Amino acid sequence: MNARRVYVGGDDDSQEQTQKSGHAYAKLSGGSLGGLLLDVTGWSPEEREEGALLITDKGLYGPGGRAFYAPGTADIDGPFLWHGDTP
Repeated sequence: MNARRVYVGGDDDSQEQTQKSGHAYAKLSGGSLGGLLLDVTGWSPEEREEGALLITDKGLYGPGGRAFYAPGTADIDGPFLWHGDTP
């Protein structure tokens, strides 16, 4: 497995992890967290379809802001696309 960086919350680079065997990941595409992977192990299909608001200091609203990522169209197993930032 080619290890890639995994989002773990916030923007402290020292907290970033690499992929773990047996885990499911969605690639984050676009926005301030684009290129990272999101661990979706154990998420139901409904939770995956809903997406996630992820904490990021690198987004439009700075510290404490969040970036919204969700799968595109009906492909819940595809990448999570950036849909914008929120305070």
